[in-house]
Amino acid sequence: MEPTTSLDAQALKALIKESVREVMREEWFKFFQMLMPYVDDDEQSDIEASFSPEDYNDEDFVDVTDWFGDESQTQ
Repeated sequence: MEPTTSLDAQALKALIKESVREVMREEWFKFFQMLMPYVDDDEQSDIEASFSPEDYNDEDFVDVTDWFGDESQTQ
């Protein structure tokens, strides 16, 4: 007979919760990617020629990159 491993209810719930989070995160990334329009190389060159980052001051922007790495905001 093979040994069995049992999980208590809390451990099982935590495992399922984390697994669902991982899947949802992956699906959100797929969804966001689907919403982004395709840009070919010529169009990207035109965009970069028209809107150079040097044309804008850093003070005019808010850095939000750290908003997306904070796991505490997902709960």
